[in-house]
Amino acid sequence: MSAKTKQKKMADYITATTDNSKKRVRNNDGDDSESKKSKSTQVDLNQINFDCEKKSAKGLTWNLKIISWNVAGLRAWLKKDVVEYLKKEDPDIICLQEIKCTEKQMPDEAKLPGYKIYINSGDKAGYSGVALYSKTKPISVRMGKEIKDLDDNEGRVIEAEYEQFFLVSTYIPNAGAGLKTLPKRMKWDEAFRKYLKELDTKKPVVLTGDLNVAHEEIDIANPKTNTKSAGFTKEERDNMSLLLEQGFVDTFRTLNPEKTGAYTFWTYFHNSRAKNVGWRLDYFITSKRFMDNVCDSTIRNEVLGSDHCPIVFYINI
Repeated sequence: MSAKTKQKKMADYITATTDNSKKRVRNNDGDDSESKKSKSTQVDLNQINFDCEKKSAKGLTWNLKIISWNVAGLRAWLKKDVVEYLKKEDPDIICLQEIKCTEKQMPDEAKLPGYKIYINSGDKAGYSGVALYSKTKPISVRMGKEIKDLDDNEGRVIEAEYEQFFLVSTYIPNAGAGLKTLPKRMKWDEAFRKYLKELDTKKPVVLTGDLNVAHEEIDIANPKTNTKSAGFTKEERDNMSLLLEQGFVDTFRTLNPEKTGAYTFWTYFHNSRAKNVGWRLDYFITSKRFMDNVCDSTIRNEVLGSDHCPIVFYINI
C-alpha cells in the first residue's frame, strides 16, 4: 500500500487505541490538547451547593470534608479557574493526583493559604505525582516509596495519619494501551491490598484517588465494548472486588446503589463529556466499620478543570 494509506491506517489505529485505553492527547509540558482553548472554562459556581444536609447512619452531621481530583497536570489545571472552585468548596483536606510536577516546580497559586502541603513526585520528572493539602497537620505522613513491599518510585501514594483514621491518596497504575502493563497492575493491586489491610488493623482507613478501574457495568457508559480496555478488564474489576471483600466499602455506590450516569472521567475524544459517555474511576473507599460515620460521597461532575472531575466526601469523626 502507498505511504499515504499507511499513514492514514496508523492514524486510525492510534485514535481507536487511545480512545479505548482512556489515554489523553497532551503536549510536552503535560497540558491537555483542549486545555489551552480557554483560560476561563469554569461553570457558575454559585449554582453549586457546597454544603451537605445529609446525616450519617448514626444521625450525625458532617464535620470533615475531603475532596479528591485527578488534575492531569497541575500547571495546566491551574489555568482553569480551579482556585476559585477550591475556595468555595473549602475542604479540610485536598487530595490531587497526576500533578506532574515537584514541590519546587509548583506555581505560587498552587500553594493555597491555610493548608499544609505534602508532595510525592516520584523519580521521573513530569510524570504521575500526588499531592495532599491539609488544614490540620497530620500526626505523620508517609510517601509510597517508604511503604514496605509497595513499588512506588513513580509518586503514586501519600499516607496521612490523623487521630481517628488513616487517609491514603493514590493514583493507581493504568494497564496501558493494549494492556501492556496489566501484569504490573496486578502486582501493584496485590501489594496495595496487603498494605491497606495491615493499615486497617491499626485504625479505620479512608482511601481515595484515581483507582483506574470502573468496578461494575453501572460505572461505565459502554461496558459491552470495553471489556478488553484498560480500567475495565475482568482482572482489574476482580481485584477491586477482592479489596472490598477484605472489609472495605465503596462509599458512593453504597449510598447510591442504582444511580446511573455517575462518572468521574471522560475522554477528550468525541465530545464525550457533553454526552456523558464516561467512566467512574475515582473513589472514596473506607473501612466498613467507618461507614456509619459517612454523611455523603458525591461527584462534582459540573466542575471543570481536567478530564476528571472532583469527588467530595463528608464524614463525622
